Amino acid sequence: MTILVTGAAGFIGYHLCEALIIKGFHVVGLDNINDYYDINLKYARLKHLGINREKANIYNTIVNSETYGNQVQFIRMNLEDRDYLPKLFKEFQFDFVCNLAAQAGVRYSIENPEAYVDSNINGFLNILECCRKNKIKRLVYASSSSVYGNSSDIPFKETANVDYPISLYAATKKSNELMAHTYSHLYNIETIGLRFFTVYGPWGRPDMAMFLFTDAILKNMPINIFNNGDLSRDFTYIDDIVEGVVNTLVRDSENTSLYKLYNIGNGKPVRLLDFIESLEHTIGIKAKKNMLPMQDGDVNLTFACTSSMAQDYNYRPKINLNNGIRKFVLWFKTYYEK
Repeated sequence: MTILVTGAAGFIGYHLCEALIIKGFHVVGLDNINDYYDINLKYARLKHLGINREKANIYNTIVNSETYGNQVQFIRMNLEDRDYLPKLFKEFQFDFVCNLAAQAGVRYSIENPEAYVDSNINGFLNILECCRKNKIKRLVYASSSSVYGNSSDIPFKETANVDYPISLYAATKKSNELMAHTYSHLYNIETIGLRFFTVYGPWGRPDMAMFLFTDAILKNMPINIFNNGDLSRDFTYIDDIVEGVVNTLVRDSENTSLYKLYNIGNGKPVRLLDFIESLEHTIGIKAKKNMLPMQDGDVNLTFACTSSMAQDYNYRPKINLNNGIRKFVLWFKTYYEK
C-alpha cells in the first residue's frame, strides 16, 4: 500500500515515516521545510530516511531515498499548492493519507496569523479536495489538545464542547475537524482526527518546553516558567503517539462511523515544576528559573481521556515521563555533540 505523509520532515511525521517503513509500506513524504524553526533539524530527520538534502531542497520534484530506494520518496511542496498537489495524488493513487503538515505553535499564531490560515485552513482544504477527487479510503489528520481551551471539565473528552479556543492555532484545528466532518458527510470519506497532547521525544521541535529547557539548563541559562509554574501538561512520548497514528491509519476498527475524533495522550497530567525537577535530575544540573506570568494563548491544564482510542484501537501508552526524558536528553546530547 502507498501512504502519503504530509509534514514528513516534522517531528511526528518523521517518526511516522520510520514506523511505516519498518512495516513495509510505500511511503511518500511531503513537506515545505519552512523556517519556523531550524531547517537543519528538518533536513537531518530527512537524512535518516535516506533523503538527500540537495535534492530535497528543490520544490515539486520527487526524490527517492538513498537508503530505501523507491519504497520511500519525498517531495518538497506547499500544502496549499492547488496545481501540484492534485498532480501528486493522481500520480501515486494513495491508499491512505496522513496529514500532519501544519503551521505549529500557539504563541507564534498571535504574531503571524496569516501563516496559520494559509497552511492549516487552505492547505487542509486542498488535502480534502484531493482525497475527494481521488477516492482516498481514509484520511487521518492532526488536530490538537488546544481545541479544549481552558476547559474545567476534566479529563478532556471528545464529546466536550470545544467552541471556545483561546488561540488562532486552536481555532484552525477546530476548523479542520468541522471541515473533515463536512467532507465525511457529503462525500463518504472516512476521516479520523487525532487530538495530540504535548508530544515529546528524540528529534522534537525546538520551540517545545522539553527542548527549550534542556538546551538552557545545559548552557547554564535561565528557563522561562510561565504562570509561575502553575501549569500541568499531559506529556506523551513520541513512540506511543506513533503507534496510535499507525493503528488508526492502516487498521480497521469496529467503529464504522465515517467521521471519528480521538484524544491521543498519556492520560496522566504532570505539574510543570515536577517535570522540571525530573529533567534536572536526568541532566544532573539544577535549573535557573525565571518565573513569569501566563502567556496569551496558553492553557492551564491538558488531560486526555483516551478510553475511546483504547476501545477502538487498543491504544495503551507505555512510556512514563522519567524514561521518556532520559531518552530525549540522550538524543539531545548526542545530536548536538555531533
